[in-house]
Amino acid sequence: MFLAHGCNINGVIPSTIGNLIGLQRINLSKNQIRGVIPPTLGKLNRLQRLLLDANQLHGLIPTDICGLTNIGDLNLNDNNLTGPIPECFGELKSLREIYLQSNKLNSSIPLSFWNLKDLLFLNLSSNSLSGHLSYEIAGLRQLNKLDLSHNQLSGDIPRSIDGCESLTSLNLSDNKFERSIHPSLGNIRALRELDLSNNNLSGLIPESLEGLKFLHYFNVSYNKLEGMIPTGGPFVNITAQSFLHNFALCRDQRFQVPQCIGNNLKKNSRLKKVERLTKYIVTPFISVIILTTIIVLVFVRTRKPKRGLAPTDDVSLGVTWRRISYIELVRGTDNFSETNLLGNGSFGSVFKGVLSDGLNVAVKVFNSQLERAIRSFDTECEILSSIRHRNLVQIIGCCSNTKFKALVLGFMPNGSLEKWLHLENCVLDLIPRLQIAIDVALALEYLHHGHTFPVVHCDIKPSNVLLDENMVAHLCDFGIAKLFDDGQNIFLTRTLGTIGYAAPEYGSGGRVSTSADVYSYGILLLEMFTSKKPTDDIFNEQMSLEEWVYEAIRENTVAKLVGLNLLASDDLHFHAKEECVSSIFGLAMRCLAVMPDERISMIETTATLQRTKAKVVADTTKFRVMFPAGPPARKRRGPIPLVSSNLDWVRSLGPVQIRT
Repeated sequence: MFLAHGCNINGVIPSTIGNLIGLQRINLSKNQIRGVIPPTLGKLNRLQRLLLDANQLHGLIPTDICGLTNIGDLNLNDNNLTGPIPECFGELKSLREIYLQSNKLNSSIPLSFWNLKDLLFLNLSSNSLSGHLSYEIAGLRQLNKLDLSHNQLSGDIPRSIDGCESLTSLNLSDNKFERSIHPSLGNIRALRELDLSNNNLSGLIPESLEGLKFLHYFNVSYNKLEGMIPTGGPFVNITAQSFLHNFALCRDQRFQVPQCIGNNLKKNSRLKKVERLTKYIVTPFISVIILTTIIVLVFVRTRKPKRGLAPTDDVSLGVTWRRISYIELVRGTDNFSETNLLGNGSFGSVFKGVLSDGLNVAVKVFNSQLERAIRSFDTECEILSSIRHRNLVQIIGCCSNTKFKALVLGFMPNGSLEKWLHLENCVLDLIPRLQIAIDVALALEYLHHGHTFPVVHCDIKPSNVLLDENMVAHLCDFGIAKLFDDGQNIFLTRTLGTIGYAAPEYGSGGRVSTSADVYSYGILLLEMFTSKKPTDDIFNEQMSLEEWVYEAIRENTVAKLVGLNLLASDDLHFHAKEECVSSIFGLAMRCLAVMPDERISMIETTATLQRTKAKVVADTTKFRVMFPAGPPARKRRGPIPLVSSNLDWVRSLGPVQIRT
C-alpha cells in the first residue's frame, strides 16, 4: 500500500507508478499534487482503494482507470478534473464508493453507472453535469447515499427511484428538475435526508412522504410547489425553513404560509379522488390479470429448496461474497498455524491469511462441534448479507460444508480497539479516540435507523471494534445480533452481551431493543476516555464505572478520570480538551439511563459527537481544518446547540438511579 495522506506533497504523479503492480491501496489525498492522472494507473489491477481527493489534478479522467477491475473505493473529488465521466466505469463491478464531487466534469451521467448493483455511495455534486436522471437508477438497490446536487440536471425525478430501497440520504438540490414530486419517493422507507430545494418542481407535496418515519431533514425550498403541506409523520417536526419561496403552498402559521381555502382544498380533493380510483378500480383489475402468473410463481418457489442462509452443507452467499475453497484457506493460513493465529473466542478462532490473489484477510473459523457456534455462523451470514456500511467489518467470502465453516473478513492491521485502550505501547490521542467513537456511532446509527429493519448488535465492546490501516473503526462480530422484521418483538430466552457492557434489562429477561445497544455504547464511551474497563478490580457492588464517572461530573473533577496522555494540566489547550471530555461523559450518561425508553437514539448521539469534535478541533488549532471529503455542508439549518449541554443536563438531574 502507498499511504501519504496530508503530507504536503507537491509535483506530479509519475507514470512509473504503473509498475507497482502489487499495490492494493493508494492514498495521496489532501496534498498539493498537480498534473494529470497518469493512464498507467490502470495497470494496477489489484488496487482496491484509490484516494486522490483534495489535490490540484486537472485534465480528463483517463479511461485506462477502467483497468482497475478490483477497485472498491474511488475518491477523485475536490480537484480540477474536466470532461465526461468515463462510460466504462459501469464495468467496474467491485465499486462500492464513488466520490467525484467538486470538479468541473460535464456531459451526462453515464447510463452504465446504473449497472453497479452493489454501489453504496455516489457523490457527483458540484460539477456541470447535464441531461436527465435515468429510470434505470432503480437498479441501485444497495445504494445508501446519493448526492447529485449543484449540477444542471433536468427533466423529472424518475418514479423508479423507489427501487433504491436502501437510500438513507438523497440530495438533488440546485438542479433544473421539473414537474411533480412522485409519490413513489414515499416507498424509500430508510430515507433520513431528502433535499430537493432550488429546482423547478411543481404540483403537490405527496402525502406518501408522511410514511417516512426516519426522515429528519427535508427541504423543498425555492420551487413552484402548491397545495397543502403534509403534517403527519416526520412533518410534525419539520419547520418553515423547509418550504421557503413556494408561494402557492398553504397550511397554517407554523409553516409561515397562508391557510388553505378554496382552490387549494379542491386540488387536494381531486388528487384524493384519483388516488381512490387507482386504489379501488385500476389496481384490482391489474391484479386479476396477473393472478395466474403469481400462482405459477408461488408453485415454482414451493418446489425449490428454501433459501436458508446456512444449510447443513452449504450457505447462500451475499451479493458480493466470494466462495472460497477449504484448500485455499489451508494454504493461505499455512494450515491454520499458530503463527497466524490472531485470537480465540468462545465459538472459534481467527487467523491471518493470504488468498490466492494476494489479498490479506482474516479467517474466522467456527467450532463445528458446538451447536451455538453453528448458530452464530448462521446469524452472521444472515445479518451480514443484508447490511453494508463503511464502518462495519467487510465480508470477503465464506467457506461452508458439513465439517467446516468459516467467514473470510477484511484484514484489520491495527487490531482491536481493546488493544489500543489497554496496552502500554499503544497510544491514542484525544481526537483519534473521538473519531473512533464517531465511527462506531455511525455504524450503530446505520444498524438502528438506516436499514430496512433495525438490527440490534447485542455485544458492543472494544474487542468487537477493529481498526484498519487508517485507524478507521469497523464494528464486527454479529454472532448474537438480532434482525427485526416489521413489528416484531424479541424477548430474551438467554443472556446476551458481555458482563459489564450488557444493558440491565438483559439480566431480567427483557425485550431486545436498539436501546440496549445504546447502553453498551455508553459504557464503551466511558472506557475509551477513562481507560478503565467496567470489570476492573476498583469497581464492585458499591461503585460501578458509570457511578464513578457520574460522581466526577457532579463534583467537576472529570480531569482526574482521564490519563495524562489525553489531558495534561500543562497542555496549552487543557480547558478546551477538558470541556470536550466533559461533554463526552455527559453524553455517555444519557446513553446509560436505566429505563430503555429514556436513552437517546444513535442519531442524536452521532450528531452530538460530531459537533463535539468540530468544536475541540476548532479550539485547539490556529489553522484551517480540512475535513474528510463528503457532501457539501447543509444550508439553512437552525442553530447548533452547544456541546456543553450534555454536561448541564447531567448536573441538573440531582441524585439519579444508577445500575448496581
